[in-house]
Amino acid sequence: MIWKLIGSAVASALVLIGGAAQAGPLEDRVAAGKPVRLGFANAAPWAHPGKDGEPLGFVNVITIAVLDKMGHGKVEPVLTDWSGLIPSLVAGRVDIITGGMYILKARCNNIDFSEPIGQFGNAFIVPKGNPKKLQTYEDIKKAGAVMVAPTGYVMVEEARKVGIAEARIMKVPGTTEVLAAVRSGRADIGAMTAVEANKIAADAGDVDATDTNALPKWTFNWVGIGFHRDDDKFRGAFNAAMKGYIGSGTMLDAVAQYDYVPANVPGDVATDWICANR
Repeated sequence: MIWKLIGSAVASALVLIGGAAQAGPLEDRVAAGKPVRLGFANAAPWAHPGKDGEPLGFVNVITIAVLDKMGHGKVEPVLTDWSGLIPSLVAGRVDIITGGMYILKARCNNIDFSEPIGQFGNAFIVPKGNPKKLQTYEDIKKAGAVMVAPTGYVMVEEARKVGIAEARIMKVPGTTEVLAAVRSGRADIGAMTAVEANKIAADAGDVDATDTNALPKWTFNWVGIGFHRDDDKFRGAFNAAMKGYIGSGTMLDAVAQYDYVPANVPGDVATDWICANR
């Protein structure tokens, strides 16, 4: 299969030309033989494109497996910036967000989420050896350190909640830029999800990942698949197809290469509760 990646600018142009933003619900698209468009950012190991554009990462693996169970094997990956994921979904440029998005109250006000596919914590990357001994937001605040995080990541709001000064919070497009800021010394510490921090530390060699368990429990979140508000029926069918798959041996084997571990299985918490409490 040949995969097609559509950048956010190109996708916008196609919407204007083809009227994709005016398309009907997702059920109408698949009934017409059109592919399910998976929107994600380049954020390994959550989701990222392969060398031929194929949708990789554990969120894509899980989503594609569930869609297969539903009988929808035709998918089209749409790569965009993290900050463009929700706008792309709302505008109808993508059908599903698979990029590893935390279920948060502010996001639930704009889009709908599937039931959770996993629970995850956050972490930081720091220069090798962690010379400033930074592990938590409180450490950052006390040291007057500069924290960098991707635009739209929940860590920006968490830092504000703890009282880190706005001037000490640097925002960049993605985790690649976070690593560059820490490496160059423009930032003392980089905030991201724990799975991203651990992967970057393992691959880069010159930074360490902090311990996610050093952060308070209120920073732990659940991840869901994002759907347009008009697609309640399809989302319901997706949730039904997830039952028996999430946390199964088949699923865990499929996502093990992306560092999804049994401890990440979400349990029985419901999305409605998460939207109200996160």
